[in-house]
Amino acid sequence: MSLTKELKTSIITDYKIHETDTGSSEVQIALLTQRLNDLNGHFKIHNKDHHSRKGLLKLVSRRRKLLDHLKKEDLARYQNLITRLGIRR
Repeated sequence: MSLTKELKTSIITDYKIHETDTGSSEVQIALLTQRLNDLNGHFKIHNKDHHSRKGLLKLVSRRRKLLDHLKKEDLARYQNLITRLGIRR
């Protein structure tokens, strides 16, 4: 369920803003989205796993806060990111 090093590196290179960027809002949101997608697949198989569901809700909350911050900071970057990730909002 955790991200492999290769997958994490590819996500960072796809969403980074400048050359040494590893922690911008876009990168963090993209990494959280990948983890959420993996957890959704997990819940399709293990639908009674309530302990992990609480972690899923925490991840959704963290991503929502980052998206709100990005929207307040720069609306164009926010809209570009949600279309690239396929997040409905």
